[in-house]
Amino acid sequence: MSELTTIARPYAQAAFDYAVENNAVASWQDMLLFATEVANNETIKELISGSVAAEKMAEIFNGVCGEQLNQQGQNLIKVLAENKRLQVIPDIADLFADMKAAYEKEIDVDITSAVNLDDKQQADISASLEKRLARKVKLNCSVDPELIGGVLIKAGDTVIDGSLRSKLNRLVDALQA
Repeated sequence: MSELTTIARPYAQAAFDYAVENNAVASWQDMLLFATEVANNETIKELISGSVAAEKMAEIFNGVCGEQLNQQGQNLIKVLAENKRLQVIPDIADLFADMKAAYEKEIDVDITSAVNLDDKQQADISASLEKRLARKVKLNCSVDPELIGGVLIKAGDTVIDGSLRSKLNRLVDALQA
């Protein structure tokens, strides 16, 4: 899969640079997500992996996408078809989303708690994390009763384990040492 990511990176970078230059990052992300859905369709996957001529493949793909792709999006599809790279559209979309998040200084944060967090608790955690990470934070909350109490926060490579289960495990380790 990393080979496809390597192939997709220059296309994603070019699309992102163009989108930033033309103040169209959100619309480009929408186009790429739609194109990903089309590329993941079983019938289209068979066409992509078949021996259909590049020009015909681009015409079919753009026809399926219809007005969901603007002229520049259709041109991207044509270039990908000419280079036999249509299968990397999902990777391009993923890389584009990562570039967009970095550009907008935004990060997804997974919060696991022992009980449901109310809106005020989520707002407090979000404000604290935004200050600490110097980024806009998007919370993804889930519940795991095995934590007993507290929260487990994962933001990229950063993990903050404030769960009661973790504290009890550290106490057990300390007492056994």
